[in-house]
Amino acid sequence: MSLLFSKLKLPVSSLVLSRSYVVAISLQQNASNNSILIEEFTKLCHKRDLPRAINAMKSLENSGLMADCTVYSELIKCCISRKAIQEGKYIHKHLFSNGHQPESFLLSMLVNMYVKFNLLVEAEKLFDEMPEKNVVAWTTMISAYSNAKISHKAFKFLIFMYREGVRPNMYTFSSVLRACDGLLSLKQLHCAVFKCGLESDVFVRSALIDVYAKWGELDNARAVFEEFVTGDLVVWNSIIGAFAQNSDGDEALNLFKRMKKAGFLANQATLTSTLRAVTGLSLLELGRQVHVHVLKYDRDLILSNALLDMYCKCGGLDDARLVFTRMKETDVISWSTMIIGLAQNGFSGEALQLFEMMKLSGIQPNYITIVGVLFACSHAGLLKKGWYYFRSMKKLFGIDPGREHYGCMIDLLGRAGKLDDAVKLLHEMNCGPDAVTWRTLLGACKIHRNTDIAIYAAKQMLNLEPDDVGTYILLSNIYENSQRWEDSMYLRKKMTERGIKKKPGCSWIEVNKRIHAFIFRDVSHPQIDDIIRELNQLLHKLKVVGYVPDTNFILQDLEGEQKEESLQYHSEKLAIVYGLMSLPKESVIRIRKNLRICGDCHLFAKLVAKTEKRTIVIRDQVRYHHFQDGTCSCTDYW
Repeated sequence: MSLLFSKLKLPVSSLVLSRSYVVAISLQQNASNNSILIEEFTKLCHKRDLPRAINAMKSLENSGLMADCTVYSELIKCCISRKAIQEGKYIHKHLFSNGHQPESFLLSMLVNMYVKFNLLVEAEKLFDEMPEKNVVAWTTMISAYSNAKISHKAFKFLIFMYREGVRPNMYTFSSVLRACDGLLSLKQLHCAVFKCGLESDVFVRSALIDVYAKWGELDNARAVFEEFVTGDLVVWNSIIGAFAQNSDGDEALNLFKRMKKAGFLANQATLTSTLRAVTGLSLLELGRQVHVHVLKYDRDLILSNALLDMYCKCGGLDDARLVFTRMKETDVISWSTMIIGLAQNGFSGEALQLFEMMKLSGIQPNYITIVGVLFACSHAGLLKKGWYYFRSMKKLFGIDPGREHYGCMIDLLGRAGKLDDAVKLLHEMNCGPDAVTWRTLLGACKIHRNTDIAIYAAKQMLNLEPDDVGTYILLSNIYENSQRWEDSMYLRKKMTERGIKKKPGCSWIEVNKRIHAFIFRDVSHPQIDDIIRELNQLLHKLKVVGYVPDTNFILQDLEGEQKEESLQYHSEKLAIVYGLMSLPKESVIRIRKNLRICGDCHLFAKLVAKTEKRTIVIRDQVRYHHFQDGTCSCTDYW
């Protein structure tokens, strides 16, 4: 350069000025290049072109450059949405490169990113390094540990938050409330909510109602709800869900009516809880009314599954089939619900056909699906097929047999009379038999009159539930069938001494939107005289066509009704007659019973359905029975 200027014979002062000019031009070019780099990086981030944005970020880092904070926030959001863990970690590293210290809100976003990736160790490490921790950062960590069910850490962070002088907000409390592991911690948090003046906040009230409901404290949940005028649908949904989840369907439906009168429109969450309440009460007609509200959300999978479950559990199989075939999207829950629904309603063959269709559709069965399949095999007496699915479920579907699967198989073996095999399988259970399993075995012993295994099963059952009335009644009936009268009398005496009373048989029927209950030997129904008169006439009519009261079932009946003449006053018979008297001929007579239907009532229902040309549906303690044209969907195998 100096040689060039000497040849041009320029003065030294001109040479210095020229050098400054070249440097200025070079800096201007570098600034322009840097600006281009940052602009290109910014465009890629806004376009969410993650691979090219990461490469552009590397160029920035090599040049010692940093983009605007808002640009990095877009890139972090992109990583979260795409679960791009490695790219997210690289952004973290880049933000601290060349001695740079990111702003607090970017650090909070990085912490949130690690939380979303379920990398809680990395999240906590970065959180600890933050020079300033605001309420957002604290709440992010508390929410992370609440969601991960690490309750002690959620509470620990809340305590540290208070010590640091950071005031919790509504999101903090709604997060930490989910971590409550008992009523004591819940009530302490409730007090803290009052001290912060957040008791009227929608999110906090909703969380309080949810957690009180989780612990069965419905009175406290209602108190939180009633404390303020509720102006938000979120709180209404919480209180309706609270009662629906705690099997108080009546109150859940009352609250639903209140909500509608208050001018609120139901959304998916409201309708899901309402359907759950209807399902628990087996109110098919009411469920159909709720279905009308569901139509505008027909693309909502969770709501569609709840509707499907309601129809299956209310005995509306035709409606369930229609809903299932019209669903625009299905998942494993949809298929499993339909398979179990068909099996519980006595359509085991159709349930197993649907299972084969499910496999062809490419949806992988889960734990519950196989329970439904084994239940179908059990209630159809398909021993060989049941063994196949049970023995191959791990190999075919990667599912380890659980207590419910063993229970279905023990039921299947017991119904088939293979009680020794059932006992052997019961002892193979890796999860240990519970009261339901022992009760299943005991019920099989009752059918096949195996006294020795029955005594063994009853003892095991009473070790788990010493006051279980069903076990006493079952064992007493088995003793009587074996003519072991002294043993039976001893059990009855023991029941009296312990104050154990059997539940009376009770059946419900809905007529004109009112529930009518019939209890064995109860004459309180206002039309009981007319009902008994109609029943006697019907029995006479049935005896003409060959009906003979089946006294073989009397001693085996769970209600324990011992006298032959008492058969005609079983609660389901009274409910059937009331249905014949009160419902139009084209209406299905739908009855719900608290105990297992006895054999004589089962025979009675079949003959009534045939002679009166009616369809009768009875839901007992175990399953649904659909009676039509003299047959039952269970094919007399229940």
